[in-house]
Amino acid sequence: MKTPRLPIALQQAVMRSLRHSLELANQKLARSYPEPKLIYQQRGTAAGTAWLEKWEIRLNPVLLLENQQAFIDEVVPHELAHLLVWKHFGRVAPHGKEWKWMMESVLGVPAQRTHRFEVESVRSRTFNYRCQCQQHHLTVRRHNRVVRGESEYRCVSCGSLLKPGDYLPS
Repeated sequence: MKTPRLPIALQQAVMRSLRHSLELANQKLARSYPEPKLIYQQRGTAAGTAWLEKWEIRLNPVLLLENQQAFIDEVVPHELAHLLVWKHFGRVAPHGKEWKWMMESVLGVPAQRTHRFEVESVRSRTFNYRCQCQQHHLTVRRHNRVVRGESEYRCVSCGSLLKPGDYLPS
């Protein structure tokens, strides 16, 4: 799928949000962390990712277009918080107490681990697998690993091996 063109006004709104949150953090933490690089190339159902060593935030342009204000208010500070936590505390749990503190106490944003955006437009094709208790949907990547014999997957509920095919109740 081709990356959609984002209106300049939307990119500017994202940048304003990022700069506002960064300024807030720098004041409260008495630091001067630099502005991270923004890239609009995140794919799949993830709204964004923080690349710690690169000091970079990747945002999903499709989900940004579809959920503009909520995306700006929630996802931009969420990803910035990951970078700030890494600089401030080092390597810790991605959504641990340090991240939660950074989100709520420093950035003033509710700490939500995942977004609640509709993802049908960005969902990739899945393959049906079954276990002894339910049906599962594996991504193309996981399906190909099974086909090549590189991986096998088990149900977290019943522990049985996932097999290609439709759901068959036992």
